Amino acid sequence: MASPTTTNPAHAHFESFLQAQLCQNVLSSFQGLCQALELEPGGGLPQYHKIKAQLNYWSAKSLWAKLDKRAGQPVYQQGQACANTKCLVVGAGPCGLRAAVELALLGARVVLVEKRTKFSRHNVLHLWPFTIHDLRALGAKKFYGRFCTGTLDHISIRQLQLLLLKVALLLGVEIHWGVTFTGLQPPPKKGSGWCAQLQPNAPCQLANYEFDVLISAAGGKFVPEGFTVREMRGKLAIGITANFVNGRTVEETQVPEISGVARIYNQSFFQSLLKATGIDLENIVYYKDDTHYFVMTAKKQCLLRLGVLRQPFWPLGTGVARGFLAAFDAAWMVKRWAEGAEPLEVLAERESLYQLLSQTSPENMHRNVAQYGLDPATRYPNLNLRAVSSNQVRDLYDVMARESVRRKSDSTDSRKPDSGSVVTKEELLRWCQEQTAGYPGVHVTNLSSSWADGLALCALVNRMRPGLLEPSELQGMGALEATGWALKMADHELGITPVLSAQAVVAGSDPLGLIAYLSHFHSTFKGTPHNPGPVSQGSPGTSSAVLFLGKLQRTLQRTRAQENGEDTGGKKLRLEVEAVTPSTEEPAVPESGVPLTPASQHQEAGGEDLCALCGKHLYILERLCADGRFYHRSCFCCRVCEAALWPGGYEQHPEDGHFYCLQHLPQPGHKEDGRARGPESQDLPTPGENNMPSSPSNPMASQEEASPVPSPSQPTRRLIRLSSPERQRLSSLNLTPDPEMEPPPKPPRSCSVLARQALEGSFVGWGMPKQSPEVLVAMEMEEGNPSSSEEEEEEEEDVALDSDMEQALLTFAKNSGTMNKYPTWRRTLLRRAKEEEMKRFCKAQAIQRRLNEIEAALRELEAQGMRLELALRNQSSSPEEQKALWLEQLLHLVEKKNSLVAEEAELMITVQELSLEEKQLQLDQELRGYMNRDEVLKTAADRQAEEQILRKLVNVVNQRDALIRFQEQHRLSELAAGPGAQS
Repeated sequence: MASPTTTNPAHAHFESFLQAQLCQNVLSSFQGLCQALELEPGGGLPQYHKIKAQLNYWSAKSLWAKLDKRAGQPVYQQGQACANTKCLVVGAGPCGLRAAVELALLGARVVLVEKRTKFSRHNVLHLWPFTIHDLRALGAKKFYGRFCTGTLDHISIRQLQLLLLKVALLLGVEIHWGVTFTGLQPPPKKGSGWCAQLQPNAPCQLANYEFDVLISAAGGKFVPEGFTVREMRGKLAIGITANFVNGRTVEETQVPEISGVARIYNQSFFQSLLKATGIDLENIVYYKDDTHYFVMTAKKQCLLRLGVLRQPFWPLGTGVARGFLAAFDAAWMVKRWAEGAEPLEVLAERESLYQLLSQTSPENMHRNVAQYGLDPATRYPNLNLRAVSSNQVRDLYDVMARESVRRKSDSTDSRKPDSGSVVTKEELLRWCQEQTAGYPGVHVTNLSSSWADGLALCALVNRMRPGLLEPSELQGMGALEATGWALKMADHELGITPVLSAQAVVAGSDPLGLIAYLSHFHSTFKGTPHNPGPVSQGSPGTSSAVLFLGKLQRTLQRTRAQENGEDTGGKKLRLEVEAVTPSTEEPAVPESGVPLTPASQHQEAGGEDLCALCGKHLYILERLCADGRFYHRSCFCCRVCEAALWPGGYEQHPEDGHFYCLQHLPQPGHKEDGRARGPESQDLPTPGENNMPSSPSNPMASQEEASPVPSPSQPTRRLIRLSSPERQRLSSLNLTPDPEMEPPPKPPRSCSVLARQALEGSFVGWGMPKQSPEVLVAMEMEEGNPSSSEEEEEEEEDVALDSDMEQALLTFAKNSGTMNKYPTWRRTLLRRAKEEEMKRFCKAQAIQRRLNEIEAALRELEAQGMRLELALRNQSSSPEEQKALWLEQLLHLVEKKNSLVAEEAELMITVQELSLEEKQLQLDQELRGYMNRDEVLKTAADRQAEEQILRKLVNVVNQRDALIRFQEQHRLSELAAGPGAQS
């Protein structure tokens, strides 16, 4: 086998090219290589084949094998798919270079211009599994030996650019540095191509280069004339990046990286950071690469207080993954056009793909990353390239056509609701009449006075959830009492929050508010059959997440009242269970302890017009109801950190009356026993025997009765007494049990058993199933004979571990001494743990960004609603047609707001799940610390602390179980609400 020698200068240039770490060194070494081989740079794929033919020693051949494998994919048609296409790429960032590589593999002639002359961006990018596989397939390890060798998969932008630059040069991409693209020159005549306007004066060959395709990859600040830019990153928070020189000292090496920590599920970390530094962050990531790289999102108020304010953005932790996907999609678009597809068809496919791009994550793409290629079908499951039609993209094809479409759209009435499903006042009245028909004493003739006695509202609530109150029970009940009961039941059992008080309904002082409130019933239950009399089933249209969070908040309030020694009527604390199940279940009963009294008797009539905190006027779309009072959303925030408050995540302090998030809730002075309840310790609604229907027709009933979750009749907290075998197993967790030993007798299901089961299941966050250590001997043999081949090492990391390996890693995780004996598997385990942390962090980032977007959207709706409400309340001189249009627009905004609030509640359920998962991981670490100690060395305080951790772990497991059950019930409810359920 040939090897590079000093007698062949091309070999030396090639080795310098592979190892170069500066942009200018890469270019100069490649220029020297081409001169030694008597080739002209930028010659496309033919140039690559000539280089490969002349450099056939072992180091070069391993790279050619990878590039040939990629180029040999059928989609490239042996480099002939776009052989007659000329492309100009603007920008040598990672996405521009990756697009240039794909175009070169398709056989196109590719010219790339970049205004910079060096790569200086040290920010570090997180890599998804498919990006790792993609870069390895392009020879990443040959160009950058430390590629993905740590516990976290990331790479600095500069290193990524260097890597892709080398690949692009080898594949014949023509690259020009220090050249700025300023505009386009249209073809001077038919049959000629487009040219670029460049500064400074470009070489004649580049200035006269005619191309068919322009790909702009120079960033959002550069937008070619005639194009628009759409960004996916949020602009509702302030992202800060910081890079520090990495001296690679021993001390620096020992500092662990942070894959991502988000306030949304780990508030205590950021609260400690705030106390120590005065800096208030939403999240933080720390990577080690060429630099120590930090990226964090600071709270706006913190930056204003410190006098810092910059262009906002929200780092999502997606790294360069979506950029690579966009590069693939753009190259696919070029290929389709080169094949002769109609331009409108190509544009429609591109827009269909773009709709998917912002939603992509490693979890919702194809699992087999090895099959990813240029064809979108290899990457996106359930792909629909016809999601956008050709008619919808006509304005993207021809400039003149686009201008005419814009002028036409400008002449239309943009204020008219764009949804054909918005209910009118007449339709709402007719629907209410149909739903309340057959109830004694109920006669709905309008949307104002017909509701003053409370009977119609009670009938409507009972229609949607039969069994809450029989019509006969309304006899003798006053109008205010009946209306207050209906408002409370709609809130507690249907998830429909009030926008006006019982007094306002009875007095008829807020007709617009009543119409908006009734429209919420219509939008939620419009699929209910229009049969006279009460329906036999509850509607599946209820927002189950809103209900769940409402019950969570009320449970939290009762828990807090009990802990503070307040009078609870002599009843034990009852942990509620969310009763949102498929519509086939029997009717739910009202919550115990809910009196048939108005929900807000403490409020004066018309009190919903004023914010209970700031005292300013409240318009309908601004009203947020909490505990019977109405607030601005902007006012309803934590008094300390000014964070928005969501159900289940706040408390009102009994002494000062202000609202606080759970992290900042002041504790009574006489209770300093560590009862401060953060989000990680709050009680979720957990199943109890008195909360579920007892009918044998309910398939969940038997499961609930057998559930190990403590019922309300049992003590919710008890001391854990571990038997000797249990304590021995928990403390030692033998790696290989003696086959001759008989297993200990199965103990009764108790809190200690649950704790042990929780411990065994706690490694799910590490990607591990349950234990089966039969393969330990095989693993030792493999460990003793590590692979010395670089190629095998790379392939090993691409292949997922089989179940036996996963199970063995669990065994290692339970014995730190064993882990130290197997450094390779220890590294694999740590990598898996970091991957799970990163997934959780990315999920939290996406949730936080969406919550901020919802908040911004709600503020916009409030502003629009205020204008419409003012117009409707001052409509004396307006024509009836205009009044009806305004009301229709207002109801449309109310429906949009309710939809956003429901989505917000769904996201908060996921936040609870992330918070509990993080808490369980923390408890696991604490518990392992105690279990690793010698039993004889443990003090009484150690044993007491260990038991407390076990109790907390059981509590967290129970809460996660409640969430899982809720999510399953919600899924079944959605199935019941499908098209087939409505027929």
